Amino acid sequence: MTIVIPAAPAPPPRKYGIDFTKPVLYGFAVILCVLILLPLSWLFLYSLTDAKGALTLANFYRLFTESSFYDPLVTTFIIATSSAVICCAVAAPMGWLVARTDLPFSGVIRALVTASFVTPPFLGAIAWEVLAAPNSGLLNKIFRSVTGADQDVHLFNIYSIEGIIFVISCYTFPYVFVLVANSLDRTPGELEDASSILGGGRWYTARRVTIPLVLPALLAGALVAFLQAMTLFGSPAILALPAGFHTMTTKIWSLFQYPPKPELAAAASLPLLILTVFLLRAEHMILGRRGYSVVGGKYGQPRLIPLHGMRWAAFLICVLVLTLPVFLPYAALLNAAFSPVATTFVTFKNATMHNIYFVLFELSAASLALKNTVILGTATATIGTTIAVVIAYVTARQAVTGWRVLGFLATAPIAIPGIVLGVGLFLSYTRPPFVLYGTLWILLIAFVTIALPSAYQQLQAAFRTIHPELEDASRILGATRLRSLWEITAPLLRTGVIATWCFIFVGVMRELSAAIILFTSETKVISVLIYDLNESGDLGAIAVIGIGMLLITFAVVTAVNRIPGFGNVRFRT
Repeated sequence: MTIVIPAAPAPPPRKYGIDFTKPVLYGFAVILCVLILLPLSWLFLYSLTDAKGALTLANFYRLFTESSFYDPLVTTFIIATSSAVICCAVAAPMGWLVARTDLPFSGVIRALVTASFVTPPFLGAIAWEVLAAPNSGLLNKIFRSVTGADQDVHLFNIYSIEGIIFVISCYTFPYVFVLVANSLDRTPGELEDASSILGGGRWYTARRVTIPLVLPALLAGALVAFLQAMTLFGSPAILALPAGFHTMTTKIWSLFQYPPKPELAAAASLPLLILTVFLLRAEHMILGRRGYSVVGGKYGQPRLIPLHGMRWAAFLICVLVLTLPVFLPYAALLNAAFSPVATTFVTFKNATMHNIYFVLFELSAASLALKNTVILGTATATIGTTIAVVIAYVTARQAVTGWRVLGFLATAPIAIPGIVLGVGLFLSYTRPPFVLYGTLWILLIAFVTIALPSAYQQLQAAFRTIHPELEDASRILGATRLRSLWEITAPLLRTGVIATWCFIFVGVMRELSAAIILFTSETKVISVLIYDLNESGDLGAIAVIGIGMLLITFAVVTAVNRIPGFGNVRFRT
């Protein structure tokens, strides 16, 4: 008897045709290089030329010898150092209380920290203007009414270097909190249990086990806080300029006022760029160190330390701390939105809808700024997400030669402060063949460049969760890499792509540092409009627009955090 085994069906014939995969991938690589290298090249070139175009080092000599340039450097260093120290002193204990103790309502504390995280620092600075301006601030009015002090006496003066340090710290400490709390969340409880079994007391265990494991995250948080304070433009511009002094970011901005001095602005931008690169490299080395690391597979949850009678006192302290970046500023914005004068207390008798009516129907710049912001937000989110998907695919699958270089370039913009990028783009696109200044295109390029690092990192992590065998099977059946990416991988990344798109859109609404250099009267966005309204003193309109920004931001963050796999949202300011 002969048994006949039927032959396996032949695979479908491979479809031979023009494969556009390599040209498309290399095309995206060229776009990435242009986005990053072109503005930096012009920045370096202009820093080494004088007003007539001759090569010179005089710009750097002036930068480090003239007091008008040297003083902002020193002021920036003082503000950044002080803010980093304050952030660590406040955020580290809060992170420990939330992550390692039985603090009541710890989830509420984390949510409030997120609220301060997503609040634009320039909006927080304006809110504190309403609260702590020396003459008209609401808190100073309360102080004078309670104590009977004269009109020229004040308890707080937000227009000072101490006021700037305070405001920047309010909206920078969440970076340290998140790093410390996440590090404590990942610390295995077995390590502390082993110390206790061997006779170590609670504080001995904390000193010899817990703190060494968390120290890299704390140091990295300090560097991030320093970096954020050093590169912010909005808060110093709102609070330092009325006080009569500059930081480096405001000094760079002032060099573009009439008469513009782009060569000096380029030279002043380079120290910020170099120091930012150094700090980010230091953060990477600290977080990547191997001196203390957890080795093993699964581990138990950290053991919560009972606070006993101090539970509610600790909770109250956390709430009081969060009153400064969240409750008081939000209350000031609400008061200003419905008060006839932003710095008077609203009551049932004087409450008004005039500010809302003014923004919606009379402020013509608001409709233009909203239109520009929506256009730029939609375009930036779409283009940025598309570029991030392709570059993340190339680096995750090593699809083209030089994929490591592309990965480096995709993350490089994180080392470029927004004000520095604005200067580089201004120098790049104000001359032929790419004269884009005065159009939305130059703002689009800036926003895409700023958003690219976080989008790329998030999508690259998502790619690593998808096994390449799925794409290999598609390619065996005749599909090209691009078709496999479009029909196989992209649908599996749907939630990650949607979340990335939403976060980029929200980031565009918050971006001020680059926009303040690149905008014109026809290309204003919401953040620039708020800054201009602050210059004119229209705080009621700012409050209405700011509350609208916050509502949109919180709606997006809440919606995206409900997507499985997403949480602890982080934004660059």
